[in-house]
Amino acid sequence: MLDKIFKLRDNATTIRREIIAGCTTFMAMAYILAINPDILSIAGASKESIFVATALASFFGSILMGVLANLPIGLAPSMGLNTFFAVTVVTAMGHSYPFALVAVFISGVLFMLMSLFNVREAIVNAIPKNLKISLSVGIGLFITIVGLKSSDIIVGNPHTLLTLGDLSTPSVILGFIGIATASILLVMKVPGAILISIIFTTIVGIPLGVTHVPENFSPISTSVGMTNHFANFDWSQILTFDMLIVVLTFMFVAIFDVVGTLIGVCSSAKILDTNGNVPNIKKALLADAITTTVGATLGTSTVGSYVESAAGVVAGGRTGLTAVTVGVLFLVSLLFAPIFLIIPGAATCCALVMVGLFMLRGVKSIDFDDLSEAIPAFLTIIFIPLSYSIASGIMLGIISYVLINFVVGKREKLTLTMVILAVLFIAKFVWL
Repeated sequence: MLDKIFKLRDNATTIRREIIAGCTTFMAMAYILAINPDILSIAGASKESIFVATALASFFGSILMGVLANLPIGLAPSMGLNTFFAVTVVTAMGHSYPFALVAVFISGVLFMLMSLFNVREAIVNAIPKNLKISLSVGIGLFITIVGLKSSDIIVGNPHTLLTLGDLSTPSVILGFIGIATASILLVMKVPGAILISIIFTTIVGIPLGVTHVPENFSPISTSVGMTNHFANFDWSQILTFDMLIVVLTFMFVAIFDVVGTLIGVCSSAKILDTNGNVPNIKKALLADAITTTVGATLGTSTVGSYVESAAGVVAGGRTGLTAVTVGVLFLVSLLFAPIFLIIPGAATCCALVMVGLFMLRGVKSIDFDDLSEAIPAFLTIIFIPLSYSIASGIMLGIISYVLINFVVGKREKLTLTMVILAVLFIAKFVWL
């Protein structure tokens, strides 16, 4: 039955490999269960309720992605957009939590319409092959920095922007232990190497004081309640200019975050078709859109595809069974929340760094001899990690691609969709 649903044999994979991959992806994504409640609590939300909403939205989205699109990609509330939701929309602009949920819900409905009418699919397929490859490479560098930052191996510096952290700090030591463990296990080709590394590093973190196990620790939650923010919408300001701006911002960022993630993860999994397109892209985008509306109804910010899914791909995930495994584990996390919440960021550092390594391999496929292709690709790669935004990297890459090829007379390479995107992105940077 599983082979029929997920086409395991056609993708040269097994149930065991897909489950291990799903566990690996979940472990790399599990931090959202702790971080999302903290961020949205800035907007006055209940942490316990947001934990429940986060777990349920991630469960629903990952299952839907796996069954509908048969892709090994997990979904959860998007980092970055949850900060925009809480800090900008609610705190800075002074709007209510229900106002922000309406904006997320509307953006999700618009996503669905765009997906049904192939607008988002056309956008993905219009991106040139070299730019698609550069997205994967850029995302690899991006999540490597996220991993190194989570363990304080790399920290901010007012003079040099970034610098090496204090090597005597327990979190830095633990991060390097994880990287070393994952490296050795991967070289030895041990199945589930990254998952084993995360578990091992979490345990080692206990005596180092990085993994915090509370007193009277119970691995099972004593209570799991429904979110207090379920369907908590305020429709009274739906026609205001502020609502328009907020919805457009959610849309701009979410569309190109998911586009970059789908291309990057599928490229890493080597499951792009002969034209470099994501298989079942329409269904994947639809799953992403539907989950955003469900997430808003549950009370959380925009839900999207996670670049950490590449960790599961490296572990062997190739089908939707990986995503379904991720979804099931998010549901289980409602019962075993105390266990999942003690996993420190330093323990997942190894997974993200190794994923960055594997995603970097695509750089050798970029045509660096043609500078009209190489320059936009390079700008895409470098701006994703340096701007700390997948969407910004995509937008600047597309703008530079269109401008360079238009000016030098290579206009036959440009599609109408690419030109329209470039114009919209320029307008976005100027006015939004």
